[in-house]
Amino acid sequence: MGEPVAFLLSTPEMSAIFSPSAQVAGMLTFESALARVQGRLGMIPTTSAEAIAEKCDVELFDVGAIYEEAERAGSPVIPLVKRLIELVPGEAKRYVHWGTTSQDAMDSALMLQIRSGLSLIVDGLNRVSSRCAELARRHQGTVMAGRTLLQHAVPITFGLRAARWMAMTERRVETLLELRQRALAVQLGGAAGTLAAFGQGGAEPAISEDRGLRVMEELAEELDLPAPLLPWHAERDRVGEIAGQLGVVAGSMAKIAGDIVLLSQTEIAEACEAGDPGRGGSSAMPQKRNPVDAVRALAAARLAVGEVGVVLSAMAQAHERGAGDWQSEWSAVPDLFRHTACAVDAAGGSLLGLDVDSKRMAQNLGRTRGLIMAESLTMALASSLGRPEAQRIVGDLCRRVEESDASLAEAAKRDARVTERLTDEQIGLALDPAAYLGS
Repeated sequence: MGEPVAFLLSTPEMSAIFSPSAQVAGMLTFESALARVQGRLGMIPTTSAEAIAEKCDVELFDVGAIYEEAERAGSPVIPLVKRLIELVPGEAKRYVHWGTTSQDAMDSALMLQIRSGLSLIVDGLNRVSSRCAELARRHQGTVMAGRTLLQHAVPITFGLRAARWMAMTERRVETLLELRQRALAVQLGGAAGTLAAFGQGGAEPAISEDRGLRVMEELAEELDLPAPLLPWHAERDRVGEIAGQLGVVAGSMAKIAGDIVLLSQTEIAEACEAGDPGRGGSSAMPQKRNPVDAVRALAAARLAVGEVGVVLSAMAQAHERGAGDWQSEWSAVPDLFRHTACAVDAAGGSLLGLDVDSKRMAQNLGRTRGLIMAESLTMALASSLGRPEAQRIVGDLCRRVEESDASLAEAAKRDARVTERLTDEQIGLALDPAAYLGS
């Protein structure tokens, strides 16, 4: 991900986790752990295992050359193993990549990257949640217009809006933490998921069959990844579920960012991002104060959700190894993590120092001359008239207000159907936004 524009839609930390160097390092971690396990189990000489592990250092590899050769070879594992064999001395060369296959190395490395990536996203979500919580506390009494279908509905508080953002974010944290425990797994199956190569040389057939499972279990322990029930080369539900949940994270951040963008509109102007020097300006219009972080979060979220479709469509993999579909994950999964991390980071940046204009919120509440309180007046009348009749009466009043310069309060106090059942004080209370905030 070397393009400057693409860099704007990631974070440096996530780009590092899913960099070519990090992938090579992950595959070398797999090869080193595999050799150590096989040495302990007597499958290869311990001296060879130590020699292999010693050379599994990313600093000894030309990462760029590996990926150049991978275009011809079909996977980066082939040139990586070739280079590792060159580095390993003497007889130990024979045991490099013993009994395994390219997908074992790549999928296990991917799981290590995903584990780190999920932790990074959880940390970012926790920051978002904390900032939402602070806004909720600070604005629990800041009354604003609640909007449905982009129109005034009933009064809410900005604290409630922020609390809902917080609750949504907390749900994403809980889901990702559970997912990190359940969906990750080491990959080890050999050529077609049978582990047959690990069984060669056993004294008895039963022992031969068990050796592959033993290697898988000890490799999982070595890499601190769960051991799967079976190899999962062509069953991509793990990756698909992770991708789906990252899409939900990205969509959740888009909700927060989208709300901030809408509240920043000139015609609404109820909130705007912190106005630090050089932030949110325009190259042409000096008056602009653009919601740059919220816009970045929205762009990144859209890209992230797009990659989810690629990963899910790649789940229909043929037989024991996918042809083109598994390979599409190589780009889609890293980009999905990069864009999701950006959406989380940018949403958090938009919330940090968010400038909330409570006076403007109060002004906007009055823009419809009390119509936002129509439901409240309806409920006040409904106790004596029933809701259908009360709604019909208040509907008549609303039409009068829309066709004149009167307020809903003035229209109500002039209508005998209302004044026969409610006093002026009761009408005033029914039309007070601060008195109709519910729970």
